[in-house]
Amino acid sequence: MSVRPAWEVREDGHRTSWFDVRLCFGDGAGVDVLAVVSPEGVSVEDVRACPPLSLDDLTVLAEWIEGPLFEACGGGSAESPQTPARRARPAWPRGTEGRRLVAEEYRAAQEDGKDPVLAVMCATGHSRRRSLRLIAGARDAGFLTPRHARR
Repeated sequence: MSVRPAWEVREDGHRTSWFDVRLCFGDGAGVDVLAVVSPEGVSVEDVRACPPLSLDDLTVLAEWIEGPLFEACGGGSAESPQTPARRARPAWPRGTEGRRLVAEEYRAAQEDGKDPVLAVMCATGHSRRRSLRLIAGARDAGFLTPRHARR
């Protein structure tokens, strides 16, 4: 993780600072954040993530950046206990096991009357395009029926 000061404004004896925060994860995922530190607290102005963050990950984004921001502001480490590092997307097995789990998610969503592609996207944390590739892999492996019957 890296934290760089972007700019600072001093007004009426108060200081407001903007920081560029970059988080890099071992699986190649990354998050760029523009955070503002002011007397009122910390707020996030912009977030860019690849792959996109899930709603659960957005809720813990503040925990991810809190400690490094306090250190960058000269406040030492945050007083709250450190939380374990989280990934930008859930761990998903590769190979046959991953294709089998994709098929299970897909079929469960179909049975519930939900969008199966969206269910795979939520389960894997991947984009629609990548999820469609995973579904195609599950079909090719025989875990799902063929999409179109061939004549």
